[in-house]
Parts: sequence; C-alpha cells; structure tokens
Amino acid sequence: MDSVRILKFLKDVAANNCKPWMDAHRDEYLACRSEFEKGIVDAIAAIAQFDTSVAHLTPKDCIFRFNRDTRFSQDKAPYKRHFGAYISAHGRKGLHAGYYIHLQPDNCLLSGGAYWLPTPILTAMRNEIMGNIDEWRQVVENGKFVNYFGYVGEGEWSDDAPSAKGFGIAHLKTAPKDFPRDYEFIDYLRMKDYCVWHRVPDDFFKSSQWLTAMTDIFQTAKPMMDFTNNVIDDYE
Repeated sequence: MDSVRILKFLKDVAANNCKPWMDAHRDEYLACRSEFEKGIVDAIAAIAQFDTSVAHLTPKDCIFRFNRDTRFSQDKAPYKRHFGAYISAHGRKGLHAGYYIHLQPDNCLLSGGAYWLPTPILTAMRNEIMGNIDEWRQVVENGKFVNYFGYVGEGEWSDDAPSAKGFGIAHLKTAPKDFPRDYEFIDYLRMKDYCVWHRVPDDFFKSSQWLTAMTDIFQTAKPMMDFTNNVIDDYE
C-alpha cells in the first residue's frame, strides 16, 4: 500500500473539497483507492491469522464510501478527508465488533470494538459486565491494553482530532436507567459504545512492518471485542 501517495491525495482533497476538483483528479482518486484496497487485502490476511471470522471478507465488504452524506450536516463538503475500512465478520454495516483502519493526514489511527449498539444490546452488555466484572477487568485493565488504549473515559474523541488513545467514544453523564448509581465500576456501565482507538503517525503505514505492528494492537483489543461479540451474537 502506497500510504504516502494516499495521504498526499487526502491532503489535496481537504484543500479542494469540491466536485469540479475531484472530477479533474478522478484518476488519482481511483489509483489511491486501489492502493488502499491492496492494504486492506493485506490487513484482512494478517488479522485472519488470529481471527478466522474475517477470512472471507473482501475490501468491498470493509471500505466505506468516500462521498459524504451531507443531508443533515452544515458542512456540505462532498467528500471525506480520510479513507476508512471496518474489518468485521458481519461486514461494515453489521453490529459485530470489528477492526477499523483510518488513513487521514495527521490523524491516522487503528480502532477496535463496537462503535454503535442499540439500547437492548447495550443493556445486555452492561448486565454481562456486572455479572462477570472480574473477567472484564482482566481484559481491559491489563498493562498492555492500558498502554495502547488507556483507561475507560481517559481519551476524548472528535472526528478530526481524537486523543492519542481512548477507550469509549461516548458516555452517559450518570448511571443508565435501572442500574445502581453506587456501583463500584459504574464507568463501564456509563459507556455508550465499547470501542478503543490508538493513533499512529503518518509514516506508520509506510513501514514494511506495519502489518506486524497493527496485529499487535488489534490482538490486544480482541479479548474485549470477543466479550462484546458474545453479547451481540445473541441479537445479530
């Protein structure tokens, strides 16, 4: 994957985010998308070595559209400023926790988990955590997990400038309905998603060892994802 070419193109898009410019540079877009697809093919193969549930996926199953949905946004720029792929056994539109690869100038990152869950699954997840709190804490409070992703609520997410690492994109201000406010580990129940992220430098994907480094990060997130998917599987 030629990440240098991809990031240069994305930087140019950010400075010229309009259809006439894109029409004039369509060939470069297609070339960069092809390079990204090569990277995702390699990423799927690497992840499948420790998570066989994704082995059947193709880039088409994983890569998000580059066009933005501007219908409900004040920002009417027609194109995203990043390339993103969600590698999940049930595809990018499924609820299953998966592995996310994000290329954006000065904002590249690797992420894992379930970034959106409907209320019934969130409730089930919270009950599962309460019922198995020792197992959950071993998964998300071990040194390697904390080194990559931090403690719950430690990071801060924004679309263009997330913190260097994080565990949980959004959180309730108080205990969820019908859960005890005085629960010792209430922060885990206040989570509105079960997602982690780790920012990487722009030259991360340039390295010949990027797949090895990616694998270590994703393998660290996998036990948390397995715990989450065991709950999701009862619904999806």
